[in-house]
Amino acid sequence: MYSYTQEQLDSIKKVEATRAERLKNLHARMTAEEKDAVLHEFHPDYIEGAYETLKVGPNKGDKVLHELADLLQGKSRLDAKKIDLKNPDYDVDVLVIGGGGAGSSAAITAHGNGANVMIVTKLRIGDANSMMAEGGIQAADKPNDSPAQHYLDAFGGGHFAAKPCLLEKLVKEAPDAIRWLSDLGVMFDKQADGEMVTTHGGGTSRKRMHACKDYSGAEIMRTLRDEVLNRGIPVVDFTAAIEIIKDSEGKAAGAVLQNMETGEILVAKAKTVIIATGGAGRLHYQGFPTSNHYGATADGLVLAYRAGAKLLYADTLQYHPTGAAEPTQIYGALVTEKVRSLGAQLVNKNGEAFVYSLETRDVTASTIIRECKGRGNGVKTTDGEGVWLDTPMIDIIGGEGTIEKRIPAMMRMFGKYGIDIRKDPILIYPTLHYQNGGIDIDADGQTTMVENLYVAGEAVGGIHGRNRLMGNSLLDIIVFGRNAGKYASEKCKNVKVGKLTLSHVKDFNNELKAAGVNTGKVSPQLLPSYKRGDM
Repeated sequence: MYSYTQEQLDSIKKVEATRAERLKNLHARMTAEEKDAVLHEFHPDYIEGAYETLKVGPNKGDKVLHELADLLQGKSRLDAKKIDLKNPDYDVDVLVIGGGGAGSSAAITAHGNGANVMIVTKLRIGDANSMMAEGGIQAADKPNDSPAQHYLDAFGGGHFAAKPCLLEKLVKEAPDAIRWLSDLGVMFDKQADGEMVTTHGGGTSRKRMHACKDYSGAEIMRTLRDEVLNRGIPVVDFTAAIEIIKDSEGKAAGAVLQNMETGEILVAKAKTVIIATGGAGRLHYQGFPTSNHYGATADGLVLAYRAGAKLLYADTLQYHPTGAAEPTQIYGALVTEKVRSLGAQLVNKNGEAFVYSLETRDVTASTIIRECKGRGNGVKTTDGEGVWLDTPMIDIIGGEGTIEKRIPAMMRMFGKYGIDIRKDPILIYPTLHYQNGGIDIDADGQTTMVENLYVAGEAVGGIHGRNRLMGNSLLDIIVFGRNAGKYASEKCKNVKVGKLTLSHVKDFNNELKAAGVNTGKVSPQLLPSYKRGDM
């Protein structure tokens, strides 16, 4: 059980003492100039020393974080000369790499379109960030809202950098995505009359967040996984893709696979390939904790990059403002934004609110870092420092029982350590949460430089620009998962696969040698390493 330090207990008293005044006077919104200033001074994306310039590949000359550069310019896991491409172990129409929400949505859609589809996933189907998403999924489906308003919120929240054709597709297809999920059996929160409950998220001008308590991702992933299995779609678990295979015309034509348990190398031939490998939090960029699942190591970016696909905004990450800072057993675990949308306030050690609690995520995270690193107003924790998220305000504002009804998973997560979030505030600090950048695609989901290679979900770059709003990731895995499944299954009807080749892997290795690049890394990484440096 967790025991607060005396310093933390003294700070809690200050939080309680200022609660009545804070309830009357909520913190004002920041101006555009104030937001820019705090981002440039405190957001991790702006730390120049964390980046290096890529020397090879389609994004040569671009800057990315050191940890990603090491993998993008890493050595292949295989010796292409030793791989028998003439006798593939699998031969399908559509190969889906990744078993999360995007991969499952893509497979379901492709299967519904008559394609012979197979999922390969390095862990198990459902072992993904999709399963861990908590707060909800956005869709403008209420009378006072519209896709156009949703677009404006998301475009501004992403610093006007989103690829317009992708963002337009995201918001326009959002209402149908909700209907599709509901028809599959997702149990969204509803009023007594059957109308869906919606709430605000950071940076939104309307209440358009649909949720399933605070385990929305788990409920959506449960439903998608059931649909995949009920359709009899083959799923090859514990099998990672380690290289994209191309054909003699330079088009994607399958993947080399590695069994995660035995190390056995397998070959999958396909007419079209969909990368849905998720994010990169387990690379722990700049030493940050992460809310991501165990397999989130940027595999899809590496596979696509070595195959010749370009990346977009690979230099930008999302650090979720509220990761658990205490107790140490759940350090970095996500504390859903829904906690703030229900009324919890961010408060420093002196009991002072220092930011409007539903600013965009990058701005909110930056103000928390500023409070701790720049102003000395953080609270000391086992792993560093943090600020308070004043959760008791939720029941004060919404009535007793609101926390238990609306965010039961949060209540259980902290309750395991003896912390009752109905009575005491919780300590939080930003956690590495989302990969804003990724592989560049067109509106049909196909990569801009490699034909027959499609991408969906967090591995895509450009949907959200340089910052993502809450609820748009669960939305994009559905919209762009279905999108990739639709177009990949349609395209494969007219694809004739040429001679399989891995010559591009050899060419990339030669490019590395010519540039004098040796990162000492083998990629894709597949799993994180937590081995101590002295072992």
